[in-house]
Amino acid sequence: MVKISDKMIFKAKNLILVLLTIQIISCTGQVQEKSIPDINENKVNTQSIILNQNTTFPQIHTNLNGMVREFVRTMHQDKNGNYWFGTNGDGIIRYDGQTLEKMTIADVSPHFRVLEIVEDKAGNLWFGTSEGLIKYDGKKFRTFSKNEGLPGDDEEIWGLTIDKNGLIWIGSIGGVSHFDGEKFIPFSLPDSIVENQKSMLSHKLVFKILEDKNGTMWFATDGNGIFKYRNGEFIHLTAKNELTDNNVADILEDKQGNIWIGTFYGGVSKFDGKAYTNFTKDGIIAGEETYNFYEDNLGNIWFTAEGYGVYRYDGNNFKQFTTEDGLTSNVTQSILEDNKGQVWFGSWQGLSIYDGQTISNAKDKEPWTN
Repeated sequence: MVKISDKMIFKAKNLILVLLTIQIISCTGQVQEKSIPDINENKVNTQSIILNQNTTFPQIHTNLNGMVREFVRTMHQDKNGNYWFGTNGDGIIRYDGQTLEKMTIADVSPHFRVLEIVEDKAGNLWFGTSEGLIKYDGKKFRTFSKNEGLPGDDEEIWGLTIDKNGLIWIGSIGGVSHFDGEKFIPFSLPDSIVENQKSMLSHKLVFKILEDKNGTMWFATDGNGIFKYRNGEFIHLTAKNELTDNNVADILEDKQGNIWIGTFYGGVSKFDGKAYTNFTKDGIIAGEETYNFYEDNLGNIWFTAEGYGVYRYDGNNFKQFTTEDGLTSNVTQSILEDNKGQVWFGSWQGLSIYDGQTISNAKDKEPWTN
């Protein structure tokens, strides 16, 4: 079975090769790192350590001073203004206003993947990673994995959200569970499975978990459509009824209460509470593989369409951004708006920033990324 991460990486590599006619550079760089059990007391500036690390592709834009060999998969800016970059194989990178540094965590490989970052009401950061669930309380990191009861044989976490009551919901290779801060409690989805299911990683995996404004939980699965859960009852959405594709990649509720659904083979749809509109099927946007939904402070909806760059929806129209507009690649892996109103894009060939007018190298907007 081909892992979804391998599928995405393979497609990204080949697309960039075609578009840019570049030659792959092998990942031979090694990084020496110092363990940082408490990064407030033991800060290490790794800029002087990680300088010549080879990247998978030549970097058109910044790769955070050589700390990122592949790409930034997810980004978050916490309530204190710190930037957090979750990478595909190079762990967690943080900028705290003074130092750009790569975090190392006791008993965790330095080359782990970070797939989700969320922040709770107390300001704790939670990272869904290939090594399980990692918590940062502002002083130290703590890892929760199979030893603490994370279900399944594989500790990789894809889905991660915190509901209105502060309960952490987790979608891992082994299925869905609650986490109360100390232990995992399994949460079983119905046994119903779509015909000819084509799971890419695991039929138990939930890629994304969403709690909407009405308290309904949405579970976007690996090949089994979407399950909606409220008051002990489930509704199963599949390609036979409301969806265009059973392989759901991403899901978002916007400020207006619309539910945005991105899929691997059916493009992007919007549910307004009454009807589903599929913009890909209607020919309004291009690209069948869509995800990385993000709503900015102005209410614009951003998302990526693999091979077709990034789209922005302003409530009336879609605007497409590609390499012709300054993106480093039309295969974009992550999106973030910071507290300056800048929109960040992470791709295989570095980090870009959109300032409302142009897309440029992130190091030209944030010199600390040099």
